[in-house]
Amino acid sequence: MQRRDLWTLARRGLTRRPIRTFLTTLGIVVAVASMVIFLSLGEGIRKVFNDELGGIGPDIQVTLNGLNQGIAPQPNLPQSTVDDIQKLSAKLGIARVTPVIMAIRGGLDPSQSAVLYGLPAEQGINAVFSTVNIGQGRLLKAGDSGVAVVGAKAAQNLRLKVGSVLRLNRRNAVKVVGVLDKSGGLNDSFIFLPLATMQAAEGAQNRISMVVLKLNDARQAKPVATALANELKLEAQTQADFLSFADRALKISDAVRFGISLISLIVGGLAVANTVMMGVFERTREFGTLRAIGARPSFVRELVLTESLLLSLVGGVGGLLLGLVGIWGVNLYTQNLAGFDAAALTPRLTLLALFISLLLGLFAGLLPARSASRLSINEALGRV
Repeated sequence: MQRRDLWTLARRGLTRRPIRTFLTTLGIVVAVASMVIFLSLGEGIRKVFNDELGGIGPDIQVTLNGLNQGIAPQPNLPQSTVDDIQKLSAKLGIARVTPVIMAIRGGLDPSQSAVLYGLPAEQGINAVFSTVNIGQGRLLKAGDSGVAVVGAKAAQNLRLKVGSVLRLNRRNAVKVVGVLDKSGGLNDSFIFLPLATMQAAEGAQNRISMVVLKLNDARQAKPVATALANELKLEAQTQADFLSFADRALKISDAVRFGISLISLIVGGLAVANTVMMGVFERTREFGTLRAIGARPSFVRELVLTESLLLSLVGGVGGLLLGLVGIWGVNLYTQNLAGFDAAALTPRLTLLALFISLLLGLFAGLLPARSASRLSINEALGRV
């Protein structure tokens, strides 16, 4: 028997019972698509972090507890830390010291969520976010108090424009003096306020969330961060530390999402194994005839494995296509919500999906293939 005969027989074996084959393939499509969509979220967010890190900008970020603790619910770093760092500026080559307060304004409706970002009005937003541009109104300037500059997506979601009043809480409100151009980045969902205004709203006089630093030479970020941490007994992280932390968090989340996807993949594999095993049982006489005309047990085994792999390959390709539709839907939602794509189908994810699909077919076909290859000619031809 030739290799061409193997593929022809495998294709005919699957198309002989189209409904069963279609339903099995559909199960694999759904399983692979769910895996692709889940894992694409990690790929998309990773891409956003990589693209945005330069725009987010600080060479070093000084906090009380470090990145592992996340953003503290309340500002917990004494503002006197700014003076302590400024005393070391000349020695360590620090060009700019910017105190920052961050808070997340959330709600049941994700579209009503935004990041409140307070920084000195005299330094301006570009002290930290170097790539932002004003779309309407103006940016923050020295002497500002009780005003806000709003990112493009935050303005759209919260229905704000220049002159609008934004309530921060029951006691504090600010007037919108500017709306930023849409950048397609994380800062589209930010609301920028003068530091003193933010401290008053948060009840955090003389406290901040972090201090961000710009260096004369960004290549010295690691030794400067180490020196600051040792001198001030605080946590100092570089851009590379931030990206590494984000990558570790995303890998953990990838593992969780893959674990969830694995359940549907196992179900899909069982469906393939069931379909192929039933095909083996129903085609016993066919396999006996093949053996009688000279086919070796290895050919029968390869035939069954080929059918299983074909099912999985078609299901894998279909899962990728359905996954693309799902990714498009996810990105449509996140673009409308926050102005960036949260999901991405990368080459490594494409290869992973196809590899998992083929591996699924291989393992699902092993037992049926073994059973088919061990049938004796007399036993096979004797069955009705």
